[in-house]
Amino acid sequence: MMVTATRTETLQEGIRLFKLKRWDMALRIFQQLESNTEEDSYLSTEIAYYLGLCYTKLGRFDDALFWLEQVVKAESNIMRVYQCRLTLAYIYVITERAKMAEFELDRLSEIGFESVQLYTVLAYSACSEQQYQKAVELYAKALQLDNTNATAMNGLGYILVDKALNVEQGLVLCKKAVDLNPDNAAYLDSLGWAYFKHGDTGEAKAWLRRALGIASLESQQQEIRKHIRHVAGET
Repeated sequence: MMVTATRTETLQEGIRLFKLKRWDMALRIFQQLESNTEEDSYLSTEIAYYLGLCYTKLGRFDDALFWLEQVVKAESNIMRVYQCRLTLAYIYVITERAKMAEFELDRLSEIGFESVQLYTVLAYSACSEQQYQKAVELYAKALQLDNTNATAMNGLGYILVDKALNVEQGLVLCKKAVDLNPDNAAYLDSLGWAYFKHGDTGEAKAWLRRALGIASLESQQQEIRKHIRHVAGET
């Protein structure tokens, strides 16, 4: 069925807002499009894809899972399926559903995908299961593919300082991650924690307060506050 210009333009406006990180506004547009009963398989898949991504960005993970799973079932573009499976795995990891995460990651490994994103999610999954040495190795593999990847730097740096495996190297990696993305609350939190583990509580407090000031998700704020209390000697 031919897609009308109006619906196409509306979809493009939603995508534009999504790219600008205005996820609430983008979500409302995609919800409006989804509620329209006009059938078009391409448009339906595109809407499902962006609904899944918006819900993921907003931390509404159950909603994200619903839409991303639809995309995996319907999408013919293998790279789109890869991205959705990777996002599903990420959601399963942070919502503590390790077996489901492993299933998605195994599917990606089976079809031969190797990427920085795959290794970072695998590392995150290993860390959530307290397999810290495995996580270190996986983050290192990610950095072998891209030695400027801030996510891998931050993940590896945090483990090295938090588990006292190599505090000096961990601090360096956390600094590099923040240099690459100074407005990422998770990276700022890691750097603050790294300074604390390095014995510099002044720097630790400064970076942790900055992290708390820009953190948007409640779960992230709770983690940062826990670190702040620890640095302040309240735990």
